[in-house]
Amino acid sequence: MVAVTEKTEKKLTMQTAEIAADTTAIRSLDWDRDRFDIEFGLENGTTYNSFIIRGEKIALVDTSHEKFRKLYFDTLNGLINPAEIDYLIISHTEPDHSGLVKDFLQLVPEVTVVGSKVAIQFLENLVHQPFKNQIVKNSDRLDLGNGHELEFVIAPNLHWPDTIFTYDHKTQILFTCDAFGMHYCSDATFDEDLTAISAEFKYYYECLMAPNARSVMSALKRMGELETVGMVATGHGPLLSHNVDELIGRYRDWSKNKAKAEKIVGIFYVSKYGNSDKLAQAVASGVSKTEVAVEMVDLSEDVDLQELREQASRFTGIVIGMPPASDQKIQTALSTILGSVHDKQAVGLFETGGGDDEPIDPILTKFRELGLKPAFGVIKIKSSPTENTYKQCEEAGTDLGQLLTREQSIKHMKSLDADLDKALGRLSGGLYIITAQRGDVKSAMLASWVNQASFKPLGLSIAVAKDRAIESLMQVGDKFVLNILEEGNYQALMKHFLKRFLPGADRFQGVKTQAAENGAPILSDALAYVECEVASRMDAGDHWIVYSTVYAGKVSKPDTLTAVHHRKVGNHY
Repeated sequence: MVAVTEKTEKKLTMQTAEIAADTTAIRSLDWDRDRFDIEFGLENGTTYNSFIIRGEKIALVDTSHEKFRKLYFDTLNGLINPAEIDYLIISHTEPDHSGLVKDFLQLVPEVTVVGSKVAIQFLENLVHQPFKNQIVKNSDRLDLGNGHELEFVIAPNLHWPDTIFTYDHKTQILFTCDAFGMHYCSDATFDEDLTAISAEFKYYYECLMAPNARSVMSALKRMGELETVGMVATGHGPLLSHNVDELIGRYRDWSKNKAKAEKIVGIFYVSKYGNSDKLAQAVASGVSKTEVAVEMVDLSEDVDLQELREQASRFTGIVIGMPPASDQKIQTALSTILGSVHDKQAVGLFETGGGDDEPIDPILTKFRELGLKPAFGVIKIKSSPTENTYKQCEEAGTDLGQLLTREQSIKHMKSLDADLDKALGRLSGGLYIITAQRGDVKSAMLASWVNQASFKPLGLSIAVAKDRAIESLMQVGDKFVLNILEEGNYQALMKHFLKRFLPGADRFQGVKTQAAENGAPILSDALAYVECEVASRMDAGDHWIVYSTVYAGKVSKPDTLTAVHHRKVGNHY
């Protein structure tokens, strides 16, 4: 049975459904949300899913986003007297799932909060009030009665340091929060239409799970120790019931491919210290745009020093978010890393803004003395991080990945068949510079793979390499400007935008610009420009094909031709 409220002006609705014996889904449908973090544009909104499990005792799995406060509690009260709930299971403490925990604890102060050790610690800092809690480890069980015995699976970094899965042995439902989810809002409770959701399922994986592919593999191994998983109750999007084996299999295949990468970057950080979590994830997101795997290592966990030595020596690249200087246990871990690295590795460091950060310059000096090559400039946090800060971290991660794969890329360019290579090189294109701005974040890219794609609506397609800095500003719904360069008068602009910019650098310094209606910079020296909005994206291997509608434009020199780009070979630009 499904009940749906009327839509509000902000298109926030609630849906409830009985999904199995004694099990109710409460889905908060956020129809108009268009972005998660800086790199994650949403085309179909999202949902935040919560669940009630009724045995002799009752458990609530997760809450919802704080924007749903009234709708959520009205719905919950319509299903159950909240005072009857014995356990609140926290899959992880990211605000889109735990945004109403504090409200719930005020409503039901006697409830026992169940979560990983890290999750309970995070909540203590979040709610600032005492609460009953039960810390669970991998394979621990909680018996609700009437056959509902819950088993917990520790799944850190999917995609939050404190994540757990919950498996109900009676219904064979695995509650996974972010893992296996997707940002896809519809009235469909389940995954009946695989074709409709496949692209969103993969996009979600690439944005959130791919940077933690090794953690995905660890979670899948632990899942394999459970009985049959008949349903995956995700935290976002439709629940997986019709295609469980297929979609779990896709995670396994994608993660195996990522984990097989010859190059691995280890990101060492201290969860919930300063802004370490989000900064580390931004670096990881940048690295994962290249052919390099990422492994997140939370130094606030009970770290095995022997395992830490093995990791620090095995990684091709090392990134460290500066830990608190006053924590002796973490200082020991940092010393272990310094004693285990070698001169064939690359290194990057970022401050976390925790107020007690280990000084960054002495650590950088030690790494240099050990022969490690800095992959990007030190990222220092002088105030609360902005979107520009996170973009700088993402670009730094991409720079590190590109540095580690440079030889591999050169080898690949030489591997094409000579005749095919030359034939492809005869495909020509115009010369353009794409400029985009979202908030305070600006970027630009020289492009030649641009074509008009439709008349009604007016639209064009652009091929954007996945490791380009501008890619995260060209998500569905984003607006940008396509600047068309002038034949015989493009060299200065081309030379400027072909430069390798440092992470976070202003790409428009020294370039004359004016603001378009959509806010993106127009290059004053361009022959013409058109304003665009991204309508859809298609995965094309190492590029995205970005289809955009065109709604404004102007030519400054009507009788002048567009600059043309001729290549001799087809294996690089």
